[in-house]
Amino acid sequence: MHTLVVSYHAPTDPAAFDAHYSGTHAPLAAKIPGLRAFTTGHAHAMDSGDPAFYMVAELVFDSAADMAAGMGSPEGTAAVADLPNFAGAGTTMFHYEVADRM
Repeated sequence: MHTLVVSYHAPTDPAAFDAHYSGTHAPLAAKIPGLRAFTTGHAHAMDSGDPAFYMVAELVFDSAADMAAGMGSPEGTAAVADLPNFAGAGTTMFHYEVADRM
């Protein structure tokens, strides 16, 4: 399995971010070919400080090649093109091959 992680920086208007994400962006992302699982959640710090990110999404594919193909598809391109519409504070993205499961 191969996972793409998208970490969203804190938006200036959380309510508008959440509305766009659930109403527009998540449905776009859910159509990416090869996507096996798609989870999201708002981040919480382990201490009393602010979390490093506002929200995190994980997109799971069978392989890095499937991720590349899905993200390069028209559906993947549409999801990426939507980011400026709600994620003006920016994102941090990375991906990894799942090495071990416990």
